[in-house]
Amino acid sequence: MKELEQLPIPLLTWYREHARVLPWRSDPTPYHVWLSEIMLQQTRVAAVMEYYRRFLAALPTVADLAAVEEDQLMKLWQGLGYYNRARNLQKAARQVMEDWGGQFPRTYKDLRTLAGVGDYTAGAIASIAFGEDVPAVDGNVLRVVTRITGDSGDITRADTKERIRAALADILPRGMAGEFNQAMMDLGATVCLPNGAPLCGQCPAEGFCTAHREERTGELPVKAAKRPRRVEERTVFLLFHGGRVALRRRGEKGLLAGLWEYPNEFSPASDALAAWGIEPAAEEFGGTGKHIFTHIEWHMTARLIETKGEALPEGWVWAGREELRREYAVPNAFQSFQYLVEERLRDEEPSF
Repeated sequence: MKELEQLPIPLLTWYREHARVLPWRSDPTPYHVWLSEIMLQQTRVAAVMEYYRRFLAALPTVADLAAVEEDQLMKLWQGLGYYNRARNLQKAARQVMEDWGGQFPRTYKDLRTLAGVGDYTAGAIASIAFGEDVPAVDGNVLRVVTRITGDSGDITRADTKERIRAALADILPRGMAGEFNQAMMDLGATVCLPNGAPLCGQCPAEGFCTAHREERTGELPVKAAKRPRRVEERTVFLLFHGGRVALRRRGEKGLLAGLWEYPNEFSPASDALAAWGIEPAAEEFGGTGKHIFTHIEWHMTARLIETKGEALPEGWVWAGREELRREYAVPNAFQSFQYLVEERLRDEEPSF
């Protein structure tokens, strides 16, 4: 990959002028770098900024994260999705406290032993927080490298990722790996954009980029096609009584494990209310919504129901407006109906 050998100097020159201003960069402690990188998985930078600030205000140290109650942790994470990331954060925080005396391990190899810390995250923490000369290879970096070198390997394959990681390790400017890795991240996020739409005229690698020279930016990187998502038709029950809404907690395994949700079942779910022992006093159509998970797509229809009594199945709860805001983490899968819930909870009396 001879083209990569030309990259470090122009890339670092470009980065010193165009680096994004991000809160975790102003104080790159291991905790801050780690937290930001986990939050940024599957999530845009703009969406993470406020979550990051709020999370640190509530849990300023790794010890605080290790000790927090899971419901509070889930509430802090609400809206970011992929909730196992938050659970792994806490598992890793407890490892840091119990196995490392409250201090983050300082090497890539040791960081990889923490829950939820893969090759990329370990490389980011090791290089940015500790100055270790290791690459950090995420999707942005894979896109930049495959375009510069013309590599047509499938970037979802482990051997392609390892080949690129090894090539970057060979060209890392010693003692500047953290700056180099962040420059690669920024280049991929702001210039070498996905879907065949890079801003080549702004790229420090324009003069030696194979994809630009051969007009192949739309072809690279190569990525295996995803399997079609399974579609599930679901009925969501928005149950109200006395200015409160009913919630149930999902099971400890599987999709959205352990989170609070509005009760829902596979459609048509015509017998669900009777099975739950709930008698409706009035009902309205609550509209439709859709939510896309990695492998599943929910197509939802909502029923707004005022119940005759307060009885709920075991383990369910009634939540008022403030409780819903402060205590219960309802996943974004139900965002299509959240405004209906909030409207209803503004009124003490039913509006049917």
